[in-house]
Amino acid sequence: MITVTEATATAGALRRLSEAGVSIWLDDLSRRRIESGNLAELISTKNVVGVTTNPSIFQAAIGSGEGYEEQLADLATRGVAVDEAVRMMTTADVRAAADVLRPVHDATGGRDGRVSIEVDPRLAHDTTATVAEAKQLAWLVDRPNVMIKIPATKAGLPAITEVIGAGISVNVTLIFSLERYREVMDAYLAGLEKARAAGIDLAGIHSVASFFVSRVDSEIDKRLTLLGTDEALALKGRAALANARLAYEAYEEVFAGDRFTALAGARANAQRPLWASTGVKDPAYRDTLYVEELVAPGTVNTMPEATLDAAADHGDVRGDTVTGGYAQARADLAAVERLGISYDEVVEQLEQEGVAKFEVAWQDLLDAVTKSLNSKGVDGE
Repeated sequence: MITVTEATATAGALRRLSEAGVSIWLDDLSRRRIESGNLAELISTKNVVGVTTNPSIFQAAIGSGEGYEEQLADLATRGVAVDEAVRMMTTADVRAAADVLRPVHDATGGRDGRVSIEVDPRLAHDTTATVAEAKQLAWLVDRPNVMIKIPATKAGLPAITEVIGAGISVNVTLIFSLERYREVMDAYLAGLEKARAAGIDLAGIHSVASFFVSRVDSEIDKRLTLLGTDEALALKGRAALANARLAYEAYEEVFAGDRFTALAGARANAQRPLWASTGVKDPAYRDTLYVEELVAPGTVNTMPEATLDAAADHGDVRGDTVTGGYAQARADLAAVERLGISYDEVVEQLEQEGVAKFEVAWQDLLDAVTKSLNSKGVDGE
């Protein structure tokens, strides 16, 4: 049980983060978290105003079986196929979480109070199937505060435009490169223009662009370590922040531009940058690194619970740490390139690995649910 004193102490840094214009979202969800009241508690005590999920998160939650036994038994009795069973369980969790967050959604005019659910990662390179899946997920969850996650692959870009154009809010995920991020923003604006032409109220469409952080450092740091020179080692832990800061610069440029200004006149919302993969991978780094160093107005930081707890406990939130750092960010990435580490190669590799990791997690989830259904006497195929 959290006391008033404890809640006040832990809320300090998180409150300052919120006051600096950063929306705090939780990068985790499970049925137990919802039913135990933990999610509601995080909203009330730790400034959490949104939730993101991904195939790995659902694999961990449903794969454990905890809280899903009754629904699995019912699905087995009905002879539901494994793909449908997984979708019924995941959308049920997202629907329930959306209901918990609905007061936040209403209080912020739809800006926050959002819960994201991702299209089947096996569709990442199929535009038509991604659009169909996104529409189906929006229909299944049937809540105004759901966001459908679409990966920022080449095939995902036109899907983003189509889904936004249909009036569905989108969380664009797995963004690693600055070039791809600009393509994502362009796809979003094209979707808004499509929605406006169809007579859809743009005020109801929201979007975030999930720019991945720690994985960039993990890959580039590995290459810097192999080089082993003093110059190379001095650059460790700087590439990911530089990349994200330059993404924010691009965001400022695009959403201050004439194209969005015209849409804003029709009540359109800017697509906010969301910092994803914000748990540090290197234990040598401060565990709040990607929270404290990416504070900027109009952003979202989605955190695993360990990072959220660390930020609450000892976060050093000192205002905007992004907008004054563009020149240094460019210098840091240029220094990495000069050492022979190709930025383009790294971000392309990370996108491919990101999609592959989610495909593996999804297949592991399907396998676990198949096993559960079969154990109850039903063929999960």
